[in-house]
Amino acid sequence: MNQWPGVKLRVTEGWDEEGKHATDSLHYEGRAVDVTTSDRDRSKYGMLARLAFEAGFDWVYYESRSHIHCSVKSESSSVGKSGGCFPGKSLIRTSDGSQKALSELKVGEKVAALDSRGNVVYSEVLAFMDRQPMEKRQFIKLTTASGKHLTLTPAHLVPVQQSDKETVTFAARVKIGDRILIQDSVPSILSSSSSAEELRLRWDSVIEAKLILDSGVYAPLTSEGTILIDDVVASCYAVVDSQTVAHYAFMPFRVFHYIQSSLENIYSFFVPSYNSFSEVPEKKLEEDQDLATNEIHDRKIEDSDEPQGVHWYPSFLYKISAYILPSSMIY
Repeated sequence: MNQWPGVKLRVTEGWDEEGKHATDSLHYEGRAVDVTTSDRDRSKYGMLARLAFEAGFDWVYYESRSHIHCSVKSESSSVGKSGGCFPGKSLIRTSDGSQKALSELKVGEKVAALDSRGNVVYSEVLAFMDRQPMEKRQFIKLTTASGKHLTLTPAHLVPVQQSDKETVTFAARVKIGDRILIQDSVPSILSSSSSAEELRLRWDSVIEAKLILDSGVYAPLTSEGTILIDDVVASCYAVVDSQTVAHYAFMPFRVFHYIQSSLENIYSFFVPSYNSFSEVPEKKLEEDQDLATNEIHDRKIEDSDEPQGVHWYPSFLYKISAYILPSSMIY
């Protein structure tokens, strides 16, 4: 029985040939459509979304007030090119306790992360697996009951508690009612000051999960393989549905980084330097100080020019994962 006599399905967007969507949009693959009813009655959109989901679409959501977005999972390798990332405006907590935007984070800094024992530690950022400041991409924004937000790409891994079972899964699989691990502040019982607070971890229920379009693509890799984004625990890994497998896969990269750091420390220890007690001509000392100042300035300029794009090591892992892992483990 037709509930809406005379009403037809209206497709407002299908295949995109004009580059209006994000780089990884499924509109470029013919796997997405934006639909409304012919009478544009928004009261019908709830039923329209339900029908689209029952028809087999993997993703159905209100992209805007004017239409419903429907799409199916991509079978191309585009997810391997994009990996899992966070938007640049997301906040991370540094070792001095302050917060800064992810877009301002540098390799070598230490940020809040979760270790294997479930404790919050400050872990070194070894590299950016993906860094594209000007890129626009689709993210999933998870909102919790306490108002915390976690924004990340659908293929990114996140620790969740589902039916009292703790696991790590893709952000795309997190449902309303699942719980994610957040860090918030509570009054400190160890201090007499009424304003004293301490941070704690706890599970918080997800009350909303929606796709959004945002700018900036950043995927930092820490030594622990985890990171706190906007005070919510997330993995550094994506695409492969296993935190353990992903962390082991990056072990050669971590070992190489530690060896390189050790050699640099040894080299810096044995590099000859001026003895502060030796007699150095004043003019020569001033010239050396000016030279050192210029070198520091040049180094800051180089450091600000961080490499962009997908790092070669995760790109290599994404390519070989399809040959060595079952398809059920790959996003």
